[in-house]
Parts: sequence; structure tokens; C-alpha cells
Amino acid sequence: MAELGLMPQDRDLVEGVVAGRRRALAKTITLVESARADHQERAAAVLDALLPHTGRSLRIGLTGVPGAGKSTFIEAFGLHLIDQGLKVAVLAVDPSSSRSGGSILGDKTRMEQLCQREQAFIRPSPSSGTLGGVAEKTREALLVCEAAGFDVVIVETVGVGQSETVVAGMTDVFVLLQLPNSGDDLQAIKKGIMELADVVICNKADLDTTAAERAAMQMRSALGLLHPASAHWQPPVLQTSALHGQGIDAVWQTLLKYREALTASGELAEKRRRQSLDWMWQLIDSGLRHRFRDHPAVKTALPNTTQAVADGGMTPTVAAHRLLNLMNRYF
Repeated sequence: MAELGLMPQDRDLVEGVVAGRRRALAKTITLVESARADHQERAAAVLDALLPHTGRSLRIGLTGVPGAGKSTFIEAFGLHLIDQGLKVAVLAVDPSSSRSGGSILGDKTRMEQLCQREQAFIRPSPSSGTLGGVAEKTREALLVCEAAGFDVVIVETVGVGQSETVVAGMTDVFVLLQLPNSGDDLQAIKKGIMELADVVICNKADLDTTAAERAAMQMRSALGLLHPASAHWQPPVLQTSALHGQGIDAVWQTLLKYREALTASGELAEKRRRQSLDWMWQLIDSGLRHRFRDHPAVKTALPNTTQAVADGGMTPTVAAHRLLNLMNRYF
């Protein structure tokens, strides 16, 4: 607990988040996402103070190819949960342009009804080139939402097939949205993401019921050939029409069964412990990369070294060893 190290304005943020005040929640996530070194120090203290209030939400990761209806599904699903008396937070990650670095951040526009509900909080963030289809600070934002008392936190990825293990590694249950006519069972097996899915949903089933049923059968067949992540859970394949609200309650009941099964076996608690350790090592790796690039000796040698590699005058292996040795020399 780092409350003694909190600045007065940050203590107000912590109190506001725990009280569920939306302004404090948004400002805290903005602080967490800031790249400024002083903001990162403040954010670390705030997260430490919020930690005792986290851990009670159901963390859902949701992915699917563009056009699978992720935003429509989340809105229908979120409204259903609110009708059940629950609070829902959505961390929607938008792909950043590799040229301009900008993002549209249009998820609030697509979830027009959901964003108007007091029991919902939607936070779009740019992926900023981060692999895995999630923003760099999504884990921290998830914890802030938990501390604010949201019963369900949904992390929506960009769904472009980039190392989706990242979002599976920060959530309790990983949901894959598929479309009818998305390929046969062999194609399904070839999609490595199928191995990560805890629940598979064939969305837009109303467009072609025959195709949807066939696709669901093919997905079940594919899942039967894969080794399940848990001995206590076989990933089911469900059909929905998010646009018409069909099958949404069945999805929620399935997710509740999943949480019940893994909680009873102790797997959910172990999964979260493992995720926390993985997160720590990822932060260490990221921190070391930043320190390496900011090291004075490395910064001095980097332009000539990279130019030599680009011109073919030095191998990448030799260049990497020389730069790393520069850093090691001053440790």
C-alpha cells in the first residue's frame, strides 16, 4: 500500500475511483496511460493504493476478425448485463495507423445505447503499435475499472491476428467471435487463435441459419481435435445475432458456468497468479528496453551502428553485441 506516497490530487483520484466516480476513473486511466516519467511514478502509487479493491470482476477478452460484429455484440451483451443489475466496463482498443499513428476511436459511436447508460463505462484507446491487439496500459486500466466496482470488464481487441495470447493472458475467459461461411473445420484448426478460445460464438447467425449451423458444427469438430486449456472445461460453440439480441443470455449463462467450473477447481485463482507474474516480467522486459535506448553510451553509438547495419557493413548480431556491451560496461 503506497498511500503515504500519494500526492493530494492522487489521493483524491483513488477515493474517487473507489467511490465509482466516472470523472476520477477517466482521469486515473489517462494518468496510467501517460508516457511521462513523473506521471508513471504517480500512476504506480495510485495503482498500488487501488490494488486491495481489485480482483472481484469477471474479466472477459473478446476478439474476432473485423466485421464479426464485436461492437454490436458488446453493446447487446452489455445492455443485457445492465438489465441483470450489473455494471459493465469496456476497454476497446482501436488499431493505430502505421503511417500517421492516429486512431479513429469510434467504438463509442457504435455503442450508442450502451455509452448512455450510467452503469456502463467505455474507454477507447489506441493500440499505438503494440502487438496483441491491446494497448500498452490495458492491464492497468482493467485494474482501475475493477477498483471502481464494475462487475464485468470486457477487453475488446483489434482482432487482426497479432499475438492474441496477450489478451488471453490478462483475462479470465477468452471469447472468439466467428462468422458463418468462415471456412471448414480444417481452416478452423489452422487458426491458432482457436486454441486460446474458452468460448466460441458464431455471430450474425440470422443472416443465413443453415450456414451458421454448419459453421458451428465445423467449429465444434475443430475444437474436438484440439487440446483444451482446462481439464474442467470444453469450449462450447454458441450462435448469436447480436443485432436482434438473440442468444445473448445463453452466452452470459455459459460464462457464469465457466467461472463456476474454474473457481471450484482452483484454476481461476492459479490463472490470475500466473498472469500477474507474466505481467511483471513483461514490464521488466519493457523497462530494460527503454533503459537501453536511453543509455548515454548507447544513444551516442546507435546512429552510426544502425547505419552500418543498414549499409551492410556490420551484421545485426555484431551490432547488437556491441551495443549491449556498451550498456553492460556502465552498469
